[in-house]
Amino acid sequence: MLALAFFNWAIASSKFRHFTRLYIACATSLIANRNPDKAHLVMQCMVTAFAEIGRVKEAVETLIEMHNQGLTPSTKTLNWVVKVLTQMGLLEYAENLFDEMCARGVQPNCVTYRVFVVGYCKVGNVLEADRWLSAMVERGFVVDNATLTLLVSVFCEKGFATRALWYFRRMSEMGLRPNLINFTCVIEGLCKRGSVKQAFEMLEEMVGKGWKPNVYTHTALIDGLCKKGWTEKAFRLFLKLVRSENHKPNVLTYTAMIGGYCRDGKVSRAEMLLSRMKEQGLVPNTNTYTTLIDGHCKAGNFERVYELMDVMNEEGFGLNVCTYNAVVDGLCKKGRVQEAYKVLKTGFRNGMEADKVTYTILISEHCKLADIKQALVLFNKMVKSGIQPDIHSYTTLIAVLVFCREKRMKESEMFFEEAVRFGLVPTNKTYTSMICGYCREGNLSLALKLFNRMSDHGCAPDSITYGALISGLCKQSKLDEARGWYDAMIEKGLTPCEVTRVTLAYEYCKIDDGGSAMAVLEKLEKKLWIRTVNTLVRKLCSEKKVALAALFFHKLLDMDPHVNRVTLAAFMTACYESNKYTLVSDLSARIYKENRLAIKVTK
Repeated sequence: MLALAFFNWAIASSKFRHFTRLYIACATSLIANRNPDKAHLVMQCMVTAFAEIGRVKEAVETLIEMHNQGLTPSTKTLNWVVKVLTQMGLLEYAENLFDEMCARGVQPNCVTYRVFVVGYCKVGNVLEADRWLSAMVERGFVVDNATLTLLVSVFCEKGFATRALWYFRRMSEMGLRPNLINFTCVIEGLCKRGSVKQAFEMLEEMVGKGWKPNVYTHTALIDGLCKKGWTEKAFRLFLKLVRSENHKPNVLTYTAMIGGYCRDGKVSRAEMLLSRMKEQGLVPNTNTYTTLIDGHCKAGNFERVYELMDVMNEEGFGLNVCTYNAVVDGLCKKGRVQEAYKVLKTGFRNGMEADKVTYTILISEHCKLADIKQALVLFNKMVKSGIQPDIHSYTTLIAVLVFCREKRMKESEMFFEEAVRFGLVPTNKTYTSMICGYCREGNLSLALKLFNRMSDHGCAPDSITYGALISGLCKQSKLDEARGWYDAMIEKGLTPCEVTRVTLAYEYCKIDDGGSAMAVLEKLEKKLWIRTVNTLVRKLCSEKKVALAALFFHKLLDMDPHVNRVTLAAFMTACYESNKYTLVSDLSARIYKENRLAIKVTK
């Protein structure tokens, strides 16, 4: 006990608190006196103390060495150390320790698993949190309401509303009663996903179980309605809150509503809400002003934007990186790039640091201007600043390199593989850009290989992806293969874009196979068919293939007696230039006849 008293005195002093030998000596003494519980407390103190100065790994290694010296591994100590490691964000290291302790005979309990679930939730890694919770349930441990509430909240926040809903439904099976917080989290998650109808169904269920929605529940629904473009419905719900005696709109509610009107381009109504908000004694925050500034940027009202920025400074609200990003993005989209850089310089002088969004905005703008050199300079600067580019940044660069005149496909490949190596998941747009690039180069084998890789990342090809592949096959006159992919696309319920439809049909027309060209288009709905055939006729006329153009024109009249004047003019010009007067005469006679019949029917 004397050793323990000395230990407590010593660790209170900064001189001895981080002295490894102190902990080892005290723990060894306690082990010799058959007091392992106190020895474990000493080691737990060491881990906490060393974590304060960034030497936690050294403490963990000492703890493992003490186990070799006779200290029996303990579940309680494991939980303590894992908690410290997860709080420091050292989750991978914590998992390695967990594996080693289990190998040494330590039996993890529900607290161990809960610590990992909470740790991964706090860093936003929902997939790992899900894995640990699943393992916890498999071992028969009881999941408490707080852990499930946190998991549901993080899943919703990260956009995994379906999984969040699945856990929410399982709460009852686990003997837990969903509360107001659980319901509100799920409603908010569904709204963020755009499933507003489902969110209102959840609201009905919530009320049916005796829970009354609060201002946060209403705010989530208002925000969801606004993001769907149903601003007036959102405003009716907002007015319901205004008239309520129990719950009044708060700053978040007003901000959501202001955001809705800004998206609709109704900035005057958004300004009215800002005034109303101040009248109610509510103080707009940085997010409120940023939302309104973003609305004015989209509307091109930069004079008002600068006024609002001045108001924010006068009222003591620091302009954050989101505010500057909104202004820079707005200026870039209006073609005022130099002005955007001036705004950024002001931000840098005020201590603002560019983030991933800032760089992505600028990279995208320089890509649009075909200024690849500056886009790459910005990309490299972002990486050197310690900012990990996201898949959108990579995709923007890949697309501009693919479609530039120089066809810099090697660089596109490098960026694509780099993104995958960093654990980023390529999007549909990423894959489509790469496939387009390979097709433009005539490298169909690599295009097809990449197409087949899409499913590895849970990415489904859309009509543009299929179109790129079909276009590449057409360029190499592989019409049967192109037709196969075209049919596969339609079978999947995708509608081919007009370029794809016309390209494939025209390639058949080039080899005078009008029947196959007609068959390609027959599965289209009437409006699409008419539009496509009009375009095809004009293209055939431009290439002086007037016989096939006449065939399709007559098919057009079979489908619809209303003649497209542009198509008719193109057809007549091509016929006259090719001395095919009979084709013009026959078509004119048919149009005249059908128009007279239409007049008689109308009478």
